[in-house]
Amino acid sequence: MKIDLNCDLGESFGTYTIGQDEEMMKYVSSVNVACGFHAGDPLVMKQTVTNALSHNLKIGAHPGLPDLQGFGRRMIQVTPEEAYALVQYQIGALLAFIEAQGGKLSHVKPHGALYNMAAKDSELAVSIAKAVFDLDPGLTLFGLSQSELTKAGAEIGLHVAHEVFADRTYQSDGSLTPRSLPNAVLHDENQVEKQVLRMVEKQEVVSTDGEVLSIKADTICLHGDNMAALNLAKRLFEKLS
Repeated sequence: MKIDLNCDLGESFGTYTIGQDEEMMKYVSSVNVACGFHAGDPLVMKQTVTNALSHNLKIGAHPGLPDLQGFGRRMIQVTPEEAYALVQYQIGALLAFIEAQGGKLSHVKPHGALYNMAAKDSELAVSIAKAVFDLDPGLTLFGLSQSELTKAGAEIGLHVAHEVFADRTYQSDGSLTPRSLPNAVLHDENQVEKQVLRMVEKQEVVSTDGEVLSIKADTICLHGDNMAALNLAKRLFEKLS
């Protein structure tokens, strides 16, 4: 059942520390590094890249909306042109740190509200996919399983990874439960393991209203800012490696 396990890391900022990045790196195969707009700063980005390279992990850019105060999780309307520029700008910043240390950028995964907006908005999805393709058509684009973003990436010629979430619940339309609603994030390790194994083995997930949804599971995300993230990562690493 070996499958890519990814984690959003590099989310500390200045004197504010979030997550257990170095420990998490022992149990994942890919990392998505915040690029300074929703979280992270130059020193954090550089150190996260250094640590990821030392663990031989695939490194991805994790561009978000310009919203440090809201951690990139607040809906901010942007035009397709703005989205294109925002994404390329942030990828370029992380790429500098990766190439300076002899590494290679593997993938791009939009963050938070930008990710969720692009999952449903085809025009926004196309602009993000184009921003990635124009920079390097060899990059992989991560997107919510069977969303507008993965569709746009595939149509433009990118390799896409359909992403599922270990510690999030789903709505009946296949979208993630908004964090403003109860039970959006799963913390119980048994519940998380059960959901992940079903997603990997059966390519399906059960929504909050009990509907069985068909999905594609190329990569599984664990959020680094989930308080139970480290224990969950250890457990899933043992099951999926």
